Amino acid sequence: MASTTPQSETVVADVRPGEYGAKVIAVEPGGAEFVGASERHGNPLQLLWTWLSPNLEFATVFLGVLATGVFGLSFGQAALAILIGTGLGSFTHAVLSARGPEYGVPQMVLSRISFGWFGNALPAGLNAIIAGIGWFAVNSVSGALALNSLTSMPSWLCLLIVVVAQIVIAFYGHNLVQTFERYAAPVLGIIFAIACVMTFVKADYSGTGDKAFPGAFLLVVGATFGYAAGWNPYASDYTRYLPATTSKSRTGLYAGLGVFVSCLILELAGAASTSIVTGKGLNPTTAFTSHLGTVMGDLTLLAIALGAVAANAINIYSGALSFTAMGFRLPLRAARAITAVAFGVLGLIVAFLGLKDVSKYENFLLVISYWIGPWLGVFFADQILRRGRTVAGFLFDREHRPFAGWVSMLVAMVLSVWLFANQTLYTGLIAKNNPKIGDIAFFVGFVIAAVLYAAIHSVERKGEPQDAVLVTPEGAPAAS
Repeated sequence: MASTTPQSETVVADVRPGEYGAKVIAVEPGGAEFVGASERHGNPLQLLWTWLSPNLEFATVFLGVLATGVFGLSFGQAALAILIGTGLGSFTHAVLSARGPEYGVPQMVLSRISFGWFGNALPAGLNAIIAGIGWFAVNSVSGALALNSLTSMPSWLCLLIVVVAQIVIAFYGHNLVQTFERYAAPVLGIIFAIACVMTFVKADYSGTGDKAFPGAFLLVVGATFGYAAGWNPYASDYTRYLPATTSKSRTGLYAGLGVFVSCLILELAGAASTSIVTGKGLNPTTAFTSHLGTVMGDLTLLAIALGAVAANAINIYSGALSFTAMGFRLPLRAARAITAVAFGVLGLIVAFLGLKDVSKYENFLLVISYWIGPWLGVFFADQILRRGRTVAGFLFDREHRPFAGWVSMLVAMVLSVWLFANQTLYTGLIAKNNPKIGDIAFFVGFVIAAVLYAAIHSVERKGEPQDAVLVTPEGAPAAS
């Protein structure tokens, strides 16, 4: 009996309007559309600076502080947990970034291949909320606290300065964000390098944390993975403007290294700093800089404030892209305004209500891992199952509405959290009876999502085209 499966279909790309090119002081036009060949520019090396700068901030340091100061790990245990979690999140970031030049679309648009036009609202919506509210709150507050410690200006004024700087950079768009990160990187890198060396030299590494192992160890692995992988849904946002012929290996290498190096060093410095800091009642940024001396301490506070701006410029910009990737027909500048204002207000409320308790930060990072783990499981399973196929046409096909992606992700999220979550907000059934396993919900979610997607997709793909070609208005295929 002959197969009734459609062999292929052709979809015309939604191409980003306007002329933008390499202009820096110009508002980026369009939204989550395909970036045409005439607009492509840059080289993979720029990704190193793009991903170094947003992690050279206090939120990264504070994750290391939690590992030894709150969870009670020894420095050696914390270092291993940080290495594993950060390494995994950086590796996935590298793999995702590598696809940007070929497909020319944001990461949450690439997600439509496995989730479909409407099903993609699940990961894209979660990412828009996490970026616009969660990370906005974390980074704005840490930057404001640092500026307050440095200048003694009122806290509200410090917060306003940090927030306005973030919004302005993000509003102008891709090229200004990339340029800001490039110039911020050497300033932040030099200051934090000196601060980290001083911290490592003064730290006491004799403490033991055997009683916290392996439960706390796995919690730190999950939190550090959540921190590094928190950038994964943004990956191709910053590689889609590279020429389509750009090396995939170099693209992935520089993007992954930027995340890995910055997160690893600052988190290790945070873990080491808890053996030095003894002051009580200090805000966290002041406590971290208290052993650095006046001049170096002030420079580090300035770097913390600048790093917060570097991180949130990316969060606001990519949050807006995720918002438009949900299918809303809004210009990107309008989406950026909505994200910055509406989500920003909510983010500030969350910050002031929730971040006084340091455990809230760990909870936040674990929650990120709960949805990113299953999303990655679906995304990578789909990439393997469709290898050798032409899939770019699914990016803008409104009739591409598979169930496999969003069903697998949703089921994996629910099951993994219900059974294996282990934090102050909620403890899963298995984790409650076996607290020493820590929190492995993100690992379990990844596996469940990947296996379930493979099973459902094997049945569902029989009714969809095996190949979907994306064609630009000029008639040339956009990607294969």
